[in-house]
Amino acid sequence: MEGRAHAWVGLLARLVTGGVWIVAGALKVTDPASSIAAVRAYELLPGSLVEPVGYSLPAVELVVGLALVVGAFTRGAAVISALLFVAFIIGIASVWARGIEISCGCFGGGGAKPGASSSYPWEIARDVALLAASGYLVLCRRTRLAIDNLLFRPLKPITQGS
Repeated sequence: MEGRAHAWVGLLARLVTGGVWIVAGALKVTDPASSIAAVRAYELLPGSLVEPVGYSLPAVELVVGLALVVGAFTRGAAVISALLFVAFIIGIASVWARGIEISCGCFGGGGAKPGASSSYPWEIARDVALLAASGYLVLCRRTRLAIDNLLFRPLKPITQGS
C-alpha cells in the first residue's frame, strides 16, 4: 500500500479506536463504583489492586482516546491501547473459560449477568479488531490530520533500495 493510503487508513484507525476509548471512558468516569465492580467481577486481580484499577481505568481510556483522536503521541497511545486490548481479551477469555457470566463492563456497568457468555465471542472479536487497529498505528509512520505532524520533524520519504 502506498504511503498516502497508509496515512488515511491510519487516520481511520485512530478515529475509530480513539472514539471507542473516549466513549468507554466517558461512560465509566462518572460512576467509579460500577467501574470498580466491573474490575472485581473478573476475579483476576488481588483485592488491593481492584480499586486503584477501577478508579484509574476510565481516565486512562479517556487520555488514550483523546491522544488517538487528535493524533498526539500516536505511537505511544497506540501501544497503551494495544496492551489494554490484550488485557481485556485475556480477561474475557478467562471468565468464559471459568464459566463466570458477567457484563464485560467495557462501556459501563459490570458485575454478574446471566447469559453473558453468549456475548463473549463478539466482545473478543471486537477487541481483536481494535487490537489490530492499534497495532497498525504502532507500525504506521504517520497518519493524516495528526498533531504529531506539527510536533515532530517531517519524515524522509522511503525510497526503493534504501
